[in-house]
Amino acid sequence: MKKYQVAGIGNAVVDVISTVDDHFLERMDIHKGIMQLIERDRAETLYDAMTAHEQASGGSVANTIAGIGALGLRTAFVGRVSDDALGRFYADDTEKAGTAFVNAPVKGGELPTSRSMILVTPDGERSMNTYLGISAELGPDDVDESVMADTELLFLEGYLFDKDKGKDAFLKAARACRGAGGRVGIALSDPFCVDRHRADFRRLVADEMDFVIGNQQEWVSLYQANDLQDALDQATADCRTIVCTRSGESVLLIHDGHRVEAPVNRITPVDATGAGDQFAAGFLYGLVMDHSLETAGRMGCIAAAEVIGHLGARPQSSVKAMFRAEALA
Repeated sequence: MKKYQVAGIGNAVVDVISTVDDHFLERMDIHKGIMQLIERDRAETLYDAMTAHEQASGGSVANTIAGIGALGLRTAFVGRVSDDALGRFYADDTEKAGTAFVNAPVKGGELPTSRSMILVTPDGERSMNTYLGISAELGPDDVDESVMADTELLFLEGYLFDKDKGKDAFLKAARACRGAGGRVGIALSDPFCVDRHRADFRRLVADEMDFVIGNQQEWVSLYQANDLQDALDQATADCRTIVCTRSGESVLLIHDGHRVEAPVNRITPVDATGAGDQFAAGFLYGLVMDHSLETAGRMGCIAAAEVIGHLGARPQSSVKAMFRAEALA
């Protein structure tokens, strides 16, 4: 039995979440419903303008790992934070939630700990303004091969593929995990990130990944396809297990050419933050527990529905109890 059932590598970002109205977005010149990368000065300006907020450790794959940990699995997270107040908060908060924070905060870090201002409007849309800081500097030196080899399933965050050192870190981690009999997958994360690194993503998917999760825009972008079906046909030729989320429509899951669908539980969102992250948590839990692909997909949809019913990107109710209520666990 390996030490960790699921480990993740991703951006370690402190989430600062506030409920605002559309006028606030207009006044601060924020484009609604998208993630914008911002510089340090802009981050400080927005933070000062947010009159009330919650603070939590976050980041896409970090949220997924937290969701899996809440389901009772042994988890670890690899991220890069500075040895400052936010970085120490992040490391402590991760450990308190039951996930091992593998790397200690960096002393004398060249950049501050990353943070994301998440502005939620009454319609549930979230507008994310992210200062990447030190987390985007994660590289191969941050990857402990012994940790990767002691992991059953490794999940990678596509956003970190934006830099060469991130690509090198992913290759080192994936090969250490798979070389010891583990499975490795990635979230494509963002169609613009896919656009910037299409050829490298294609090689990673085909040569190093056991499963890949993306939404329909990301899959079409990855393969420059005419439509989603064309993209998924190409994807299944590259990777054994493909997952495609479709913004409120049923999730498509394909393994060795066999396709199933998982229905989405339609609810009015309070905050759409974390829907994709918690879908991945439920889905990966299903994989590790050896459920069928369809059941794992249904678990992902249930976890996603829970998180959009409240503020924040991590579950507040027992998702495992929801699985039991649906006779899935």
